[in-house]
Amino acid sequence: MVVTMKNPPNFFVIGAMKCATSSLHEQLVLQPGIFMTELKEPNFFSDDEQYGKGIEWYESLFKPEKTDVLYGESSTHYTKLPTYPKTLERIQQHIPASANLKFIYVMRHPIDRLVSQYIHEWSQRNIPSKTDINAAIHEYPELIDYSKYSVQLQPYFDRFGKSKVMPVFFERLISNPQPELERICTFLNYAQKAVWHHDVEAQNVSSARMRKSEWRDFLVEAPLLSTVRKTLVPQSFRDGIKKMWTLSKRPQLSDESFDYLQEIFNQDLRVLGTWLGCDDLSCENFKETIKNQEMDRELIHFG
Repeated sequence: MVVTMKNPPNFFVIGAMKCATSSLHEQLVLQPGIFMTELKEPNFFSDDEQYGKGIEWYESLFKPEKTDVLYGESSTHYTKLPTYPKTLERIQQHIPASANLKFIYVMRHPIDRLVSQYIHEWSQRNIPSKTDINAAIHEYPELIDYSKYSVQLQPYFDRFGKSKVMPVFFERLISNPQPELERICTFLNYAQKAVWHHDVEAQNVSSARMRKSEWRDFLVEAPLLSTVRKTLVPQSFRDGIKKMWTLSKRPQLSDESFDYLQEIFNQDLRVLGTWLGCDDLSCENFKETIKNQEMDRELIHFG
């Protein structure tokens, strides 16, 4: 038996992965009258393991104060097709249409996003250390799939309509955070003045990541071993060990790989561009176009 939520959330931040969704989540947390789940990335409707915990568990994540009027959560797995194919079906089953659910989708230059995801997956040991990015784009299709924005969005349009999805761009969010936050909150019908808190550090940044290792972390972080490390292990040796586990340089795509990705993403961006009213959107002009005055409307939306 499918159980419908009695007090469903008002909105989801659905992705895309590595597009400052964690930072946006933290900024929304700080807005009076908005409640975001303490567990960032519940991934309830996407991941079978999470979904198996039951709708009661999911509802328990929403414990707003009396003054909170908007409830939301952030799960980038909700736009990771084809990895999680049941997401939208589950959302529709458990959240009634009367909830007027809205979705915020953050995008960035598709190749930049791919590179950032590669760094993340490398650091999490999901990609072998010896597999460089030029091989990875052929061996791990999700690197490309998650940057196909029109492919990820079309199912949402089909089930909920374009008006329920808010397009946000990483490049604008980083360069003009206050007006972008205001635009997002306008979309959510937030009645108060939205304020971007510049003193909050950017969340989950993938620039120079250290590869995950449980035994190394234990040796490095164990308090009882601190004196031993500092006394018996020279700093130069410790720095050398750390360097071995760190992706110190940003991965470099070969010219062949870059052209290959541009050809794929340009096809997707042409579709995205028609939705946004800029038919010639491409990898080559992506950053310039999204900052263009013609797109600088009060509410950028999908037409």
